[in-house]
Amino acid sequence: MLPAHAFLSAFLTFQTPAPAQPTAPAQSPSAEQSAERAASSAERAAAAAERAAEANARMAEAIESLARGIARTAPPAEQPPAEQKPETPAEKKEEAKKDVWDVTVGLGLIFITGNASTVTFNGLLAAERKSENWIYSVKASGVYGESRPPGLEGEVETVAQVTALNAALQLRGDRRFNEKISGYLLGAADTDHVRSVEFRGAGEAGIGIIWLDEKRKDGGESFLRTDLAFRYAREMRFQYYPIRSNLADVSIGGPRLGVAFRYGISKDVSFLEEFSVLPSLVDDARLLINSQTQLTVRLTKALSIATTFLFQYDSVPAPGKLPTDTSLSVSAAITF
Repeated sequence: MLPAHAFLSAFLTFQTPAPAQPTAPAQSPSAEQSAERAASSAERAAAAAERAAEANARMAEAIESLARGIARTAPPAEQPPAEQKPETPAEKKEEAKKDVWDVTVGLGLIFITGNASTVTFNGLLAAERKSENWIYSVKASGVYGESRPPGLEGEVETVAQVTALNAALQLRGDRRFNEKISGYLLGAADTDHVRSVEFRGAGEAGIGIIWLDEKRKDGGESFLRTDLAFRYAREMRFQYYPIRSNLADVSIGGPRLGVAFRYGISKDVSFLEEFSVLPSLVDDARLLINSQTQLTVRLTKALSIATTFLFQYDSVPAPGKLPTDTSLSVSAAITF
């Protein structure tokens, strides 16, 4: 049997209630609503950010597509015309000729022997070089001719008479101000023994205007240029035929008007006219007119036949000389 105090202690143990467990404080209705609103706002903000990102992506794609469309349709304004590739054969040929010398050499000969004796030789050289800002040209020509009149067999052979003996050289440089207008300097020298001109040197400065410069698809071309300049020349005279004698020298000075016209009838046939008028205002009043008319027919790529008519007028020639000289010649020309 248990003691009384042990029994009492056991009884109190069973009768004492267990301590209450702590519980989470209950949330008020207003706190729950605030949490729900915060969560909903966060969801809406995330959705708005996602939509904004998608809109930005679509806008970037649209801008890129628009840029590609503009690049395809816009003209290549940034490319200079000189870099555009030539398309037609004539344009390709002209492109290949840029900044190089275009040279033409012509030769003509008449030679007769027997009852009469005649020899006439003429030669010409023309060269031109074009660059973006400059045009250089060189022209040279020369003619020699002599003739022995017919005679009877057994007679003393007569002495051949010189019928032509002249040469000329011209150098010209044009500085382009634009496609139409250029300023130029020209130097020239010539001699003509038949006309009693021992030597004539000239200098000229002026303005050239290109009114027409067109190349057609069929290979023909049209070109028109006018020159307005002032020329000064010193002419040293000497009479070679029939009796050699010294003559007084003269000066030439005044405005000169020149016209150069070239027309390609077709790619193989071309017409050229060069005309100039010079009224001299120094020493005696004097008028000089020169004209060269030429028809060229191309036989091959490099070989052509040229028929040239020259007209020269001098209102005050050397004493005893006629004012007008003309010549008609046919020559073969080779272009390099």
